[in-house]
Amino acid sequence: MNKPLEGKIALVTGASRGIGAAIAERLAADGAELVLHYGSGRAETEALAASLRETGRNVHLLQADLAAVDGGQQLVGRLAALQLPRIDVLVNNAGVALFAGLAETSAEEFEKLVSVNMRSLFFVTQGVAPLMPDGGRIINVSSAVTRIAFPGITAYSASKGFVDVLALQLAAELGPRGITVNVVAPGAIDTRMSAWIHGPGGKETLAQVQALPGIGQPSHVAGVVAFLAGPDGAWTTGQVVDASGGTKL
Repeated sequence: MNKPLEGKIALVTGASRGIGAAIAERLAADGAELVLHYGSGRAETEALAASLRETGRNVHLLQADLAAVDGGQQLVGRLAALQLPRIDVLVNNAGVALFAGLAETSAEEFEKLVSVNMRSLFFVTQGVAPLMPDGGRIINVSSAVTRIAFPGITAYSASKGFVDVLALQLAAELGPRGITVNVVAPGAIDTRMSAWIHGPGGKETLAQVQALPGIGQPSHVAGVVAFLAGPDGAWTTGQVVDASGGTKL
């Protein structure tokens, strides 16, 4: 069986469940050694690690509170303690949602959003990039809301805009080292964060706004990440790859 990431080491942030866990499973299936970051979901991450180890993969766990002001630096410091030779693939997946409009967003909620979705992503990337060999891959998980206006998620949408723009700038900055930097932008995906899908009218709403039928699964996003992390993604950088099932085309 072809394993395009055999011999590579991948760090996935926010890997305890949902999209992050699916990404970890897919990269492991493609042969990668995994570093699984989690914030508070230790039991879920340990269970995931155990299942991946049963397939013969090396898996390391890494806890850091990315909601803290120094959360990104926490993660990088604890990564150094693992004494891995390098990080070939960085997937910045960790994020929090805030379902609130302009008037309803509190300063405390906004600060947490900034810490997790923006500040920690920046400083994790800053700390991991020097550990990458030439030809490394950085993949940020953003959202289709950066191209589609959805009422009631104002600050969250803006935070994901930061993710998209940062990837564009880093693609140019790190390009001379052969490091690609890209974004995957999911739409509504069947995870705990999108529980509304299974509520009243959820499936009907999706049917009205998506070009493709059905409900997006974490594996759909993981497949796009795997492409960008693998050899076939070597000539793609600075791009936002939509994984929304054609939402509001």
